[in-house]
Amino acid sequence: MKEQTIENETRLYLFDLMNAANENGFKPEDNWELDIVTEEDRHRIQRDYKPAVVLKPYAENLLQVFQSVKSKLNQPLNQEEQLLNSQTVLNYGFKYIVAYNAKHQRR
Repeated sequence: MKEQTIENETRLYLFDLMNAANENGFKPEDNWELDIVTEEDRHRIQRDYKPAVVLKPYAENLLQVFQSVKSKLNQPLNQEEQLLNSQTVLNYGFKYIVAYNAKHQRR
């Protein structure tokens, strides 16, 4: 059941990303920056970038959904992301997955 929940959350988030890209005129070369973040970072990203697509999955699924979305977007995990585990997610207070395009800053 947990695996199905992770897959459903991943699929729904990817659908939201696709819609946001279409609505905001993304070009083929535009890519999403995907981060796993705290409450404060989420506010900062949403303030500074448009669009910023946020997902707050179940806490126990956060890391798996993040890794699944990165995989589906064909984005390799960077070194810091590879070191993440459920304990570090809890310790740092990560709660959200946020996607944004660094080229689309608010002015």
